[in-house]
Amino acid sequence: MDSLSLFCTGALLAGGLYWFVCVLGPAEQKGKRAVDLSGGSISAEKVRDNYKQYWSFFRRPKEIETAEKVPDFVDTFYNLVTDIYEWGWGQSFHFSPSIPGKSHRDATRLHEEMAVDLIDVKPGDRILDVGCGVGGPMRAIAAHSRAKVVGITINDYQVNRARMHNKKAGLDSLCEVVCGNFLEMPFQDNSFDGAYSIEATCHAPKLEDVYAEVFRVLKPGSLYVSYEWVTTEKYRADNPEHVEVIQGIERGDALPGLRSYSDIAEAAKKVGFEVVKEKDLAKPPSLPWWTRLKMGRIAYWRNHILVIVLAAIGIAPKGTVDVHDMLFKTADYLTRGGDSGIFSPMHMILLRKPKEAPSKS
Repeated sequence: MDSLSLFCTGALLAGGLYWFVCVLGPAEQKGKRAVDLSGGSISAEKVRDNYKQYWSFFRRPKEIETAEKVPDFVDTFYNLVTDIYEWGWGQSFHFSPSIPGKSHRDATRLHEEMAVDLIDVKPGDRILDVGCGVGGPMRAIAAHSRAKVVGITINDYQVNRARMHNKKAGLDSLCEVVCGNFLEMPFQDNSFDGAYSIEATCHAPKLEDVYAEVFRVLKPGSLYVSYEWVTTEKYRADNPEHVEVIQGIERGDALPGLRSYSDIAEAAKKVGFEVVKEKDLAKPPSLPWWTRLKMGRIAYWRNHILVIVLAAIGIAPKGTVDVHDMLFKTADYLTRGGDSGIFSPMHMILLRKPKEAPSKS
């Protein structure tokens, strides 16, 4: 092969690699760079061991049903997945219904803004984000409402990421992030004007425990809205395919166990809330929330190949390949759950703390 042919071949390969990585890019262009993928607060050499530790929880299922074990379980999960979520999905770790003519990013923002509109807060009010992740919803909600948002997450790495994003967005004066367990929140009684949780309380072993904490910190008369992950009325526990899908979602998303839609209001009433409104936002006329997962399959394969290459040359931690593979398989279970109608990640419940109610401890 002459020098010109070699040059042309090299240029073609280089151009193809650039197109594959830089032009196509990750599923979400605003995510973290692939070359910066890490294991969160876990050192690079321990990512694979922690991945194995995460899966060991499912060999002892009774342990992930207890409040004592859940913080470690969920913290390990988010150390493993946070960078991949940011890189491949964006800064808002949740789903939203597709909206004709709107980008995924705009649909996500509108879904978040609806949450704060439902709790009827004013500029300057102090509101709580229960399970804030890296703060994507927090920033959208603060910018939209001009309320002061305090977010809590169990994961210290997410705290640092959220604070960095808040400052970069110029919203650090409205957004505060606290590292803590939402089952034992470090806030005073009756100290918030409103609260919301977006696909976060699914990590609680008992929903009434986190609802009781939210009830405690809310001022009397204030509203709380939550988007819950649930099995729907179409789910059948005696259907092996249904069970496989739900268990796949649980294993791939650090869930102690998915709840039935019929359990949500009962848990809220048990701790003293009044139910103002309850609706599954995934049902028609809403368009499928899982469309983005289907459309992203080519991007997931592309990203997986890139993760393998980065791990092989020592840029990404070795265990990153295992984690990305787990999330890829989980995306399929989520899609099947959406297609069959047996699972919803956005069962909305709007609650009020009665004006004369004593705080719960």
